[in-house]
Amino acid sequence: MSGGSLPGGARLGGPRAAFVWGIGVAVYFTAITYRTSLGVAGIDAAERFDINASALSTFSILQLLVYAGMQIPVGLLVDRWGTRKVLVLGIVLFTTGQFAFALSGSYAMALAARALLGCGDAMTFISVLRLGSRWFPPRRGPLIAQVAALFGMAGNLLTTLVLARVLAEAGWTPTFAGSAVLGVVVLGLVLLFLKDQPEGAAPAPAHAVEPEPVHEHGYVRRQLAAAWREPGTRLGMWVHFTTQFPGMVFLLLWGLPFLVEAQGRSRAEAGNLLTLVVLSNMAIGLVYGQVIARHRGARAPLALGTVLTTAVAWAMVLLWPGQAPTWVLVVLSLVLGACGPGSMIGFDFARPANPPERQGTASGIVNIGGFTASMTTLLAVGVLLDATGDDYRIAFASVFVLQALGVSQILRLRGRAQRREHERVVASRVETVHVPA
Repeated sequence: MSGGSLPGGARLGGPRAAFVWGIGVAVYFTAITYRTSLGVAGIDAAERFDINASALSTFSILQLLVYAGMQIPVGLLVDRWGTRKVLVLGIVLFTTGQFAFALSGSYAMALAARALLGCGDAMTFISVLRLGSRWFPPRRGPLIAQVAALFGMAGNLLTTLVLARVLAEAGWTPTFAGSAVLGVVVLGLVLLFLKDQPEGAAPAPAHAVEPEPVHEHGYVRRQLAAAWREPGTRLGMWVHFTTQFPGMVFLLLWGLPFLVEAQGRSRAEAGNLLTLVVLSNMAIGLVYGQVIARHRGARAPLALGTVLTTAVAWAMVLLWPGQAPTWVLVVLSLVLGACGPGSMIGFDFARPANPPERQGTASGIVNIGGFTASMTTLLAVGVLLDATGDDYRIAFASVFVLQALGVSQILRLRGRAQRREHERVVASRVETVHVPA
């Protein structure tokens, strides 16, 4: 992934960039492992803390509530402080949260641990996106983002393949406490090797490096207002909102109970289907990244196609008389794997709509979308299960409501964002033509 240089002589891309960016991705990998660890421990958590479906869903809802609520503050912090400081803080928080979750003996303590984990998790992905934009050429942006998400999903793979088996054999505390060691390892890597940008790179704009004092809100208001005014930012948020949540909800909490309790599958079979979702996510992410890097016009069709295919797959499973056959559940798992890559398209709308000094803020706004939808669906499924006596058909029908809302907003903003992006491209070409040789 080499190519390109900066005015100061620093190279964009190449082995050095891959190494530094890889450290950031390792942090994201660890955060995803911790985030999704409850997905294979939902039934165990219900037994350990003696809670019902609504209370169980509160674990993930609180974690995502903290995550979503932190997105804009984290985006502003990344624009102010740079990647390294934010990642260090994030690692300390999510590692502490994972270790506290391992030792939790009460529901309240476990909730506090998941909230702390969500706070640290919130600091990872936006930081990795900014790291990629500083170390690689802009044309590599879509592919770099998808590859980062791919390695993050490898953390989910570690959860479904390894953590689930260790949990069954070693028990709650050894499993979660042992996994916390990974956070200590990546913290050491970041402190020793991670750099915000290549040597010789032009510094970030002065107001991003030396911002106004924290108690001054002028900088915050300007960043948020400028990012939100861009139709590409808002379109990116709604794309993220509409595409991400079906796969997130399935992997984060409700997939395993649905497959075991509603579809009559064993834990091993359910684990294999969850693993299939992750593998599909990784494969589709590479395809989406390559396609968008070459054909920017494919962004909206891919996003809308992902939503439509997801809706059809869920409808097929929920309308199937009785328990769905294996091949139908395999199709659902493969289709849900497209949700993560589909959500990454949201960042590809926001990235060209905002200058470098506003990338963190814009990414934070986009990232709020999918996690807000995920929180809403996690809560809706839990409440509907309790209200209907564990009727998963009714509970998962809530997916279609949020998809309809998201699609209506995508269609409303799509033309406006495309016109604005086209105007920006034309203006940049005109400026290039008039620059004296």
